[in-house]
Amino acid sequence: MPLPKLSADEKRKALQKAQLMRSKRAELRMKLKSGSLSLQDVLNSKDDEVVAKMRVAYLIQSLPQVGKVTSKKIMEEIGINENRRVQGLGKRQINALLERLG
Repeated sequence: MPLPKLSADEKRKALQKAQLMRSKRAELRMKLKSGSLSLQDVLNSKDDEVVAKMRVAYLIQSLPQVGKVTSKKIMEEIGINENRRVQGLGKRQINALLERLG
């Protein structure tokens, strides 16, 4: 499926939106890393567009003392694909994450 043809104005707006989302996700990750926001709070707000489109691996890696290796191990144990986004998590997967990390 070919990409749609966008006008210069549409491209600019799309780039601005993408940049805004990236900065909001970065802010969310910093809050998680500092401990001012819990994993449960983030997963409870999974309908928020910023949270919904975030990869689960990045979310887990944002937690204190969890790196790439640990997050990959946790995701494999729970059965979450490495490309899964938060909006695609099922109830069992969310409960397993909270049980393990929450």
